Amino acid sequence: MFVVAALGYLTRNALWPKGSASTGPASKTATISAGSDRCIVQKLQETENECVVFYGSQTGNAQDYAEKLAREAHTKYGLRAMVADLEEYDYETICNFPENKIAFFVMSSYGEGEPTDNATTFFDFITSESPEFSEDKENPLASLHYGVFGLGNSTYEHYNAVIRKVDEALSRLGATRLGPRGEGDDAPGSMEEDFMAWKEEMWPLVCSAMNLQVHDVKYEASFTLTKTNPDPDCLYLGEHSSDQLRQVHYTSYGAHNPYLAPVKEARELFNSSTRNCIHLEIDISGTNLSYRTGDHLAVFPMNPSEEVDRFLRVFGLADQHDDVFELEPIDETAKVPFPTPTTFEAAARYYIDICGPVSRQLMSTLAEFSPAESTVKADLLKLANDKDYFAEIVSSKYLNLGQLIEQLTSSPLSVPFTALVEGLRTLQPRFYSISSSSLVQRNVVSITTVADTIDVSDSQKFYGVTSNYLYSVKQALNGEPTRKQPSYTVSGPRDRYASKVPVYVRQSSFRLPTNPKTPIIMIGPGTGVAPFRGFIQEKSAQVKGGGETGKMLLFYGCRTSTEDFIYQEEWKEHQSVLKDNFEICTAFSREGEKKIYVQHRLGEYAKQLLAMIDEGGYLYVCGDVRMARDVQATLISMIGATGEEVIKELRRSGRFQEDVW
Repeated sequence: MFVVAALGYLTRNALWPKGSASTGPASKTATISAGSDRCIVQKLQETENECVVFYGSQTGNAQDYAEKLAREAHTKYGLRAMVADLEEYDYETICNFPENKIAFFVMSSYGEGEPTDNATTFFDFITSESPEFSEDKENPLASLHYGVFGLGNSTYEHYNAVIRKVDEALSRLGATRLGPRGEGDDAPGSMEEDFMAWKEEMWPLVCSAMNLQVHDVKYEASFTLTKTNPDPDCLYLGEHSSDQLRQVHYTSYGAHNPYLAPVKEARELFNSSTRNCIHLEIDISGTNLSYRTGDHLAVFPMNPSEEVDRFLRVFGLADQHDDVFELEPIDETAKVPFPTPTTFEAAARYYIDICGPVSRQLMSTLAEFSPAESTVKADLLKLANDKDYFAEIVSSKYLNLGQLIEQLTSSPLSVPFTALVEGLRTLQPRFYSISSSSLVQRNVVSITTVADTIDVSDSQKFYGVTSNYLYSVKQALNGEPTRKQPSYTVSGPRDRYASKVPVYVRQSSFRLPTNPKTPIIMIGPGTGVAPFRGFIQEKSAQVKGGGETGKMLLFYGCRTSTEDFIYQEEWKEHQSVLKDNFEICTAFSREGEKKIYVQHRLGEYAKQLLAMIDEGGYLYVCGDVRMARDVQATLISMIGATGEEVIKELRRSGRFQEDVW
């Protein structure tokens, strides 16, 4: 996804009470003294930490890996370690970083090699030609020893560009890297294995340089969990912010304070008895939220009731689901990942990603709390140590943690809840390409999603958490009979959702050309057509208002013309307005003897496509990674010997844009 950093400044302040979660920084100043709370050198000295793991994270992945790395540094190698959000510190004083300490940088790359919102200030500072440090030195970072791991997607040309540029800048400024630069690739789904392989090579070199010894790993909690009985007005039951809890509006809506937006309309787009695609219209009027055509809408999901019940049951918490607990960090630099006090049930439903991919690293922790004589312990250790076995038993079957434990044992597993909080990610918002034009419907955001369902076996299905939640919202809004599974408590905490969903807007670089006469080529099969609905809606409105437009060519693919050809009638309406300036080329994969996809239809339009590119046209691709790769390969082949260079130049100039997942 393309990311613009402006939202970072709208979401810098945390909204939970003190002790419940992170707090954002105050506004930045040009020069930071060594005595500032934003000075990492002073923070390390005050906390007596020997290691800091910085993270640049947009969706929580890099933060999750940073926390895992810090825990391992402490439990396995005896380093007192802290995790640090890059936007909470300034970096002028790292020229005085102690030689006997180490800094790690775990950073994600997005779009065209862009840093995440919380890493933009650091990235701009450290990669500038001459960073202004607090002291003038020839090699300002000569005392800094560091390690780096990047999270990227090899589908993009600028794969892991952020960590590569940061690594290069640190080295240029005199810092010493310990171990190789690690690069994780989300495209083939190998991120965790890439991370573990990097650590295996990196840690021995760090140990040698810092004279560290390997310890027997024992679980040590980062938080204390205390059962409590708070005032009900202070109890979080799924709310994402103190504003939401108290039903007030003191802080701008954004990532830390989502808006409970009314769903004005939710309708089915497919004509199928087995598959569902939902169009939702979400009202953001009367808020500080606004969007531009091409932006993304973040939706905060909840976990389905069946999985909440399973999770609590397999970990022996079924009879404690309404018990209230509070988390407090043991290390003052640690952050509680979700608001407390809360209940075990609320934590499992709204705050912890209990349905997400299982981490192989968590298996060792769970094994530590399994009876020594049980087969469960042996099974968990094998899963922890054998990546092929883990892939066969867990990953290939899309098992979540509750399902895995249920398969391993019929008895509840007694594991400290803090270990589950630390071993599982927090439930993150999901991002949807907005399928409407801000010019046409300024206060209403449209999104389009298929209710994801994968047949794992005859008896097992995998359900996408957020898309099926939105499908349940649609059923409730329209008074439709609800299905048996998965089921969601769509009324939300304290029944306050009532046909509302928690959302915020994330800016994107996926934009129409500034010149309305510029030709555009759009390639978006399935729900990948979502942003192009917004593009064409906007162009149609401009022409109705007396404006002009260039040629628009849309390549759209689905299974059949009668089952899943979404927005079919709308395309006809736009063609009646745009005339010859809008053409749609369809690919119905299941209507012929041979499957035909959008990439196959491109060749039929080669002459027209190349002419549009020569005229300064823009190329847009939206959809899944595999399709995007095939489209690029087809375009390169179509252009000929200079195909790769042409595509690179189009990307560099912003005329080839992708929004892929």
